[in-house]
Amino acid sequence: MSRVKAALRTPWFWGIVGIALLLVINTLRDPAYLAVGVNPTTGLLTGNVLDILRVSAPIIMIALGMTFVIATGGIDLSVGSMMAVGGAVAMQTLAGTNAPTSVGAMFAAIGLAVLLAVVLGAVNGILVAVVGLQPFISTLIMMLAARGIARVITSGQNTNATNEPFRQLANGQILGLPTSFVLAIVVVALIALVMRRTALGLMIESIGVNPRASRLAGIRPRPILIAVYVLSAGLAAVGGLFSVSEVMTVSVSGTGNNMELDAILAVVVGGTSLAGGKFSIWGSVVGAVLIATLNKTVLFLGIPAAATPAFKALVIIALVLLQSERIRSLVFRSPRLPRTPRGPETPAAGTGTPASKEVVA
Repeated sequence: MSRVKAALRTPWFWGIVGIALLLVINTLRDPAYLAVGVNPTTGLLTGNVLDILRVSAPIIMIALGMTFVIATGGIDLSVGSMMAVGGAVAMQTLAGTNAPTSVGAMFAAIGLAVLLAVVLGAVNGILVAVVGLQPFISTLIMMLAARGIARVITSGQNTNATNEPFRQLANGQILGLPTSFVLAIVVVALIALVMRRTALGLMIESIGVNPRASRLAGIRPRPILIAVYVLSAGLAAVGGLFSVSEVMTVSVSGTGNNMELDAILAVVVGGTSLAGGKFSIWGSVVGAVLIATLNKTVLFLGIPAAATPAFKALVIIALVLLQSERIRSLVFRSPRLPRTPRGPETPAAGTGTPASKEVVA
């Protein structure tokens, strides 16, 4: 029973419940929804579950970076535009090299994309940590600027390229799982190892809880704040690479559009407070998979585009309410035992209070 209560108090547990319920709903409509088959042309596994994992990879990347930014008490509204920048640099680089099978061209595209995003992320961090701008304002400015940079890189046109190694980032498989999802989990595991095995994670949480107290404790917040915004931008660029490698085309207006909202929702569902402080890395991963499952469910159920935001909002609100201690106590409270009537009080032994008056001769 204690384990059940502990699970109910874990925020990302309800994310797993949400994923399971959405899959059940889809299975009720189509009993073969969870079936996995083999593509006779490519020999790769196919199925809705694999599609969900593939779609979740970019969301995992941006949610992971957003987790550390929110843990410091900030916000990063530019991750969607960083995805567009990463995709634009990669597609433009591959189109310029014109090397359909070159692994070197793939690594060059990835390196340049991440490098530019890191530079832009450093600008975000400097504006927040050094200049002192509010994270909402500085990242909002960068959201507009980065989208404009993507347009400049591609001359405002949707750019496509041909490079088979790069295409395999999203369309290939490792042990039957989408390559992008496997790579995303590897990145998450490495960053989780660094955050939990070193003092960096504790310093990020301390800055989010109380910046002044952490400064008095000897923690320098400026380098850490710059680092988390750099990390967020770099991971967003990787998410953009996963996104564009699926179709080998970058849309300067569509790639990463509104993805910052999905990242924030994934982080909140995973249990990281928007007020900053303690964060949950694997909770954000669960939240990202939930968002991907929700997006696929909306398409599968044929929900009209006009009603899609309302449907997603209802699901997210339900999960956030279940994370609330007060709501859970109302829904899952145990019945109260009837109060037993109390009899007349008797004096406790050794209190020195006589049960009856004594007559002193």
